[in-house]
Amino acid sequence: VIENKPGAGTNIAVKSVITAEPDGYTLMMAANALAANMALYQPMPFDAEKELTAVSLVGRVPVVIAANPNVPFATVAKLIEAAKAKPNQIAYASPGNGSTPHMAIEFFAKAAGIDLQHIPYKGGSPAITDAIGGQLPLVAVNALEVLPHAKSGKLKVLAVLSPTRSAIYPDVPTIAESGFPGFEASVWYGVVAPAATPKPVVQKLHAEIQKALQTKEVKERMNAVGGEVIPGSSEMFANLIRSERQRYEKLVREANIKPD
Repeated sequence: VIENKPGAGTNIAVKSVITAEPDGYTLMMAANALAANMALYQPMPFDAEKELTAVSLVGRVPVVIAANPNVPFATVAKLIEAAKAKPNQIAYASPGNGSTPHMAIEFFAKAAGIDLQHIPYKGGSPAITDAIGGQLPLVAVNALEVLPHAKSGKLKVLAVLSPTRSAIYPDVPTIAESGFPGFEASVWYGVVAPAATPKPVVQKLHAEIQKALQTKEVKERMNAVGGEVIPGSSEMFANLIRSERQRYEKLVREANIKPD
């Protein structure tokens, strides 16, 4: 049974899993927001790292930087050049303050030594619409959201922010290829459970998820949305959550990012 629990940047869903019976039957498909919210929302009503247990990372989908085709910068290098010439004058749209695409572009801007003007929207669709309409030159969203507009030529994808090229944008370079080796700001997904879930149950869940990730069907479905599966241990996923929280805390503090 899949139950959607929106609200408070996924905090409502997280709380429902934390307080659920730790029997292996209540799980959550978590994303970057799990780590980002620990930095964005203070004080938090819970400690997700302590009150949840990482079961398995599942995969990642890249954030992309897309531009209106009429702008004078068709590459990341040209964008950086233009942004340095006009600090904080080149605007980009995102699905909202504190969203993964917003944070991803702020990570990129810091790495590139540039200042971009952030314009938050309530979701990816209106942000994309205004970028297509020329109200602003850039938009940052998840890879799949912009695909039909990239295919039609209404937007040009400048780069994907994952460590490898996306299956749906095979000709688009990564940020790493664009002069920033090791850079990554993808949307990752993984399964978490209540902290008190018995270790044998967590191990069984992990084993079954790993088995599913190796199937052709799962790999093809991830590729279809521009992502890729990421097999690995529960410990690897726990370490990712921890390192991402620390990374977001630093960015939120330095860039003074506030959630919507």
